[in-house]
Amino acid sequence: MGLMKLHEPRLTVLVGPTAVGKGTVVHSLLSRHPEIALSVSATTRAPRPGEINGTHYFFVSDDEFDRLVNDGQMLEWALVHGAHRYGTPRKPVEQWLSEGKSVLLEIDVAGARQVRASMPQAHFIFLAPPSWDELKRRLTERGTETLEEQERRLTTARAELDAAHEFDAIVINDDLDQAVTDLAVLMGLE
Repeated sequence: MGLMKLHEPRLTVLVGPTAVGKGTVVHSLLSRHPEIALSVSATTRAPRPGEINGTHYFFVSDDEFDRLVNDGQMLEWALVHGAHRYGTPRKPVEQWLSEGKSVLLEIDVAGARQVRASMPQAHFIFLAPPSWDELKRRLTERGTETLEEQERRLTTARAELDAAHEFDAIVINDDLDQAVTDLAVLMGLE
């Protein structure tokens, strides 16, 4: 009797508001399941110290970004903070899926809507805080943003939380291990 495949390879799109802990959950999931391919975004901004092209981002010129968009090679993209463009190149995602890998994409609500339009078979998961007050506490305690920036992020977070019903599943990030397990189960990995 042959081994049964636990899951079919698919693209999982993970979205959640600021300070919900997306990075921590994704890092923990990848350490538990190194077979997952994490999509790398392309950006027109310059690399920060220590950032490696192809690992942290694909750093591209404005002209190259235009070409990728015009050629339909971006699953989603956006202008961020009115300064630089970020997006998800289509080719690596399609390549990984064809190799039978599970692919994880961590983006925002607007990006998820673009991906749904071009790859509706993807699985869309919303990472939510246990409560609004807890989200505010995490953002404040993080201490990495000014008060003005915190207010702007909370306004965005409120709109993102209002969009949670658009997703296939909601994972509450109350307990890290439980959130990672819930996400792994939804991805068909456990």
